[in-house]
Amino acid sequence: MEYGSFQAEEFGDLQRLVDGLFYDRHAIDRLDLIVQAEILGLAPDLMEIVNLLPPGYYDRQSLCDQLNSALAAHGWGAVYGTVE
Repeated sequence: MEYGSFQAEEFGDLQRLVDGLFYDRHAIDRLDLIVQAEILGLAPDLMEIVNLLPPGYYDRQSLCDQLNSALAAHGWGAVYGTVE
């Protein structure tokens, strides 16, 4: 499958995950992120991105930076969308 030429059906799923996590919180830990991603049934590629995050607590900006960095490293930013 060639990744750079289309948007996946799951485009924007990570953004929705981030929006949901920070709806009423200022910080989350990695476990919160993984559990919510599993509950939402994220695609395997997106679960791979989520699981790459190192343990710790994240405010919204630091979480987005980490996720976007992993997406960029895989070349999947255009396929799945970046987060803010």
